Amino acid sequence: MQKIILALPKGRILTELRPFLKKINIDVEEDFFDENSRKLIFSTNFQNLEVVKVRSVDVANIVKFQGADIGVCGKDVIEEFLSPEFYSILDLGIGKCRLSLAHLKNINFNINSNKQIRVATKYPNITQKYFNNLGIQVELIKLNGAIEIATKLKLCDYIVDLVSSGKTLAENQMIENLKILDVSSHLIVNRTSLKTKNPQLHQIINKFNV
Repeated sequence: MQKIILALPKGRILTELRPFLKKINIDVEEDFFDENSRKLIFSTNFQNLEVVKVRSVDVANIVKFQGADIGVCGKDVIEEFLSPEFYSILDLGIGKCRLSLAHLKNINFNINSNKQIRVATKYPNITQKYFNNLGIQVELIKLNGAIEIATKLKLCDYIVDLVSSGKTLAENQMIENLKILDVSSHLIVNRTSLKTKNPQLHQIINKFNV
């Protein structure tokens, strides 16, 4: 029996994934949900299914290079790391938020301006494509976390980041201006795995389709 590896994200999405996994009868060993655990690979109630827990932004690359056969990650990660080696097969309808452009409250954003703007983001590919389509010149600053600090340090006036309640933006005197992408968590699959590990892989995939 071929082993199936499922990559799941740490953090916010994992909180919503826990009851979802229970609903579809996939039980991961309890250490998986222990933030202090140093284990890397976790067993499940399926003999041929193991789970790895990684950063959300790493899920796509791990599935792309077949470190895992399937994975769960946000639409933002899928769009940022687009590759023919993996594709989304199911929107799980959890982890909902949006990827948006936000700016300092004292900035007047003119979408028709010919002036180049500077944007800090974790998502340079999505951001570049978005502004290219608008015909707006943009200089990107790639940051991996605490994007709002870029405006505090006067590195930029604009950020592109995930927004849920908007509380973090408000606390940093920022406002949401443009929605770039609606985001929810998707199940993605490695293209080669889907060909070589069928029907074992389909048996697991079908459990997510509830």
